[in-house]
Amino acid sequence: MPYAVIGGSGFGSAFANGEPESIETPFGAASILRAATSAGEEFFFLARHGAGHTLPPHRINHRANIAALASLRVTAIYATAAVGSLRLTLAPGHFVIFDDFIDMTKGEVMTFFSAPGQVRHTDMGEPYSQDLRRRLLTTAAGVGATVHSKGTYVCVSGPRYETPAEIKMMAGWGGDVVGMTSAPEAILAREAGIPYAGVGIITNYGTGLVAGRTLSHTEVEAQMATSREALRAWLMRAI
Repeated sequence: MPYAVIGGSGFGSAFANGEPESIETPFGAASILRAATSAGEEFFFLARHGAGHTLPPHRINHRANIAALASLRVTAIYATAAVGSLRLTLAPGHFVIFDDFIDMTKGEVMTFFSAPGQVRHTDMGEPYSQDLRRRLLTTAAGVGATVHSKGTYVCVSGPRYETPAEIKMMAGWGGDVVGMTSAPEAILAREAGIPYAGVGIITNYGTGLVAGRTLSHTEVEAQMATSREALRAWLMRAI
């Protein structure tokens, strides 16, 4: 059972009929579902925010999640994420296959090697697996929406949304989308030696890109509800 899917906002119940299992790790417990594609290919599913979306982004135990998947000998991870757009050309409803990230998170320990005597520096020249990204591209037909083959993910801690000045700054740095979860997962998956790819569902324009608009989680959930089934079918093709 080599594959795993990590489901983000609006995707936590995508495989609710799987078999739940609690996996204990040195960093805490993680809840995993055993699921299968329509063709019978088995895989693991992890709801990033927990059952019923109960965990805000700054309280997700990323180390336990990735350590649990590593203990199950997962050899590839596909992760979904709801993201805000930093550019008008990246519109709500579009999909983005991440190829790089900028980490702006604060305070979280994002390494398995933090104990005294554990000194390890991990190369991040390829933050997202090129092989998995290619597989996503080759299976994107039929998604029914624009798919961007690359995009730089700016990761913040949350749970608040960004200010207009922050959105402008992130775009100026070369960011394309902004979210609150992908950088910790990509870093830890790289440390664990698990190829990792991320797909973003653009749910909204960043604050200030469209004059007079405010942002709420309801808007994010509404767009995810529209895009969820297409994304689910796409991931099943990739697996």
